[in-house]
Amino acid sequence: MKSQQQISKAQYQDKSDAYLNSQVHAQGIEFEKMRDCIQQHQFKHILDLGCGGGHVSYQVADLTETTIAYDVTPEMLITVEKTAQKKGLTQIQTQLGVAEKLPFADQAFDCVISRYSAHHWQHVGYAMQEIYRVLTTTGKVILVDILGNAQPALDTFLQTIEMIRDPSHVRNYSLAEWMHFAEYASFRVEQIQKQTLNLDFASWVSRMKTPENHVKTIRALQMQVAGNVKAYFQIQHDGSFQTDVMYLVLSKAA
Repeated sequence: MKSQQQISKAQYQDKSDAYLNSQVHAQGIEFEKMRDCIQQHQFKHILDLGCGGGHVSYQVADLTETTIAYDVTPEMLITVEKTAQKKGLTQIQTQLGVAEKLPFADQAFDCVISRYSAHHWQHVGYAMQEIYRVLTTTGKVILVDILGNAQPALDTFLQTIEMIRDPSHVRNYSLAEWMHFAEYASFRVEQIQKQTLNLDFASWVSRMKTPENHVKTIRALQMQVAGNVKAYFQIQHDGSFQTDVMYLVLSKAA
């Protein structure tokens, strides 16, 4: 029986180049916010948790002394190492591992950033406790991820198409669920912003190498769901759609 981490490794072992070159992952208004936070607080030791293609690391490394790109997939880390070398970003180091068990000392980082990774974690509660442990007392956590929805019809649709596209998907959590995770790990919420992400359907499924029969199933669901679901996600004729994204900043409670 495969674990969630094994499924994630299998899903992403041959997709590092696709994620490196993905415009959705390479661009985003959140990068400027991250850089501003790091500069304002003069953070020097950063953990890019669930780094994927390494885009957070590339964006912030020049502001730091060390940026650790951390991921469960070895092939992703190889791509990050090669790309960092090409970019001359000597601050970037890589480390293999899972979010629920971080191989770092207590208070090793003054900023932990995770972008589009948490929906793959096996146990967010454990991961948040580990983040708390490795964060300095004056540090910040920046979390960016697609949001689930408190309305069952909207949430069920989103979770369903996500898992059909990518079996390693666990859950896109709602804002209320994220507030619970933060409180559970003794974090204080400093900032919450909602962003909108436009997803081109063809590239969304192609970078995951979603099987054609799964693609057809997603398209069938998109065409058959209720009008309010189609309107909320702004589903287009070609399957492209829109979804909500959370930008969340946490600190250790006083």
